[in-house]
Amino acid sequence: MSRGHALAFQRDDNRAVARRTIDLEMPLDLRLTLGPHYRGRGDPQLRLSSLAALRATRTADGAATLLLELRDRRIEAEAWGPGADRVLADLPALLGLDDDPAGFRPELHPVVAAIARRLQGLRLGRTGAVLESLVPAILEQRVTGSEAAHAYRGMIRRYGEPAPGSVAAAQRLRLLPAPEVLAALPYHDFHPLGVERRRAEIIRRVARDARRLDALAALPGTAIERGAAAATHLRTYPGIGPWTAAEVTLRALGDPDAVSVGDFHLPDVVAFALAGERRADDARMLELLEPWRGHRARVVRLLEASGIEPPKYGPRYAAQDRRAM
Repeated sequence: MSRGHALAFQRDDNRAVARRTIDLEMPLDLRLTLGPHYRGRGDPQLRLSSLAALRATRTADGAATLLLELRDRRIEAEAWGPGADRVLADLPALLGLDDDPAGFRPELHPVVAAIARRLQGLRLGRTGAVLESLVPAILEQRVTGSEAAHAYRGMIRRYGEPAPGSVAAAQRLRLLPAPEVLAALPYHDFHPLGVERRRAEIIRRVARDARRLDALAALPGTAIERGAAAATHLRTYPGIGPWTAAEVTLRALGDPDAVSVGDFHLPDVVAFALAGERRADDARMLELLEPWRGHRARVVRLLEASGIEPPKYGPRYAAQDRRAM
């Protein structure tokens, strides 16, 4: 990898199971596009920069490690593991190369227009892995980002397994625990991770339905129609509401209209960027996003990626010790 890359991977090319090269017809920024899948520094499943990415995942064919490098106007990809061919076949979807922005009108607001011009490499991709997006979303319910990241990393390190390939081994990448492992864990085994019984039971329940949930990625219709149908199904599970469903349909299905209603920070970010207001509720956020219905998630991603934030004030939230809950 060239010196300009923020990541450098040492590998034995002879061990790569499969390779693929894609010539790009549009700008692509890997960090912006894959950013929603990155669970913070130390993420056991993803290493990411604007020019390179290394990702561990499970597919219907088995585990896989995917290495991506952006070189000039092309993506060079290599993959390891039994799911290697599958992740390479699904690569255009992951990178949002089939993301359709038709009907998106950034010019409706000068801030959105300016960000869209600056961040042309941001695409809305999809993994097709519903459970892989759902488990961390459940862990993020009603807790701070640091609490959720601690639980996520701890779960993978304790119950996951090494990702395939020498590159993954060198980078210590690991896979999310297999659904059957999560389903079999008693709820009290989640407590040392800081996860109380309520979230533990939700994870155990959805893990038992992993195959049915991952099939949601193959629903017919447009990305918006698939996202809406999948969100409706997800919300039939006790403990999964509109926020969790939207977090999943954006990442797993690439729904360009998914809005995470119930997010602690998002209404303030949207209101500050679009109306100069420091505080807002979900109703105000949805009102401001309404002109872009059909592409509201696209606007939210642009605002998040821009770094625009309202001023912070007030006491910080003190994380609770949930291990005995």
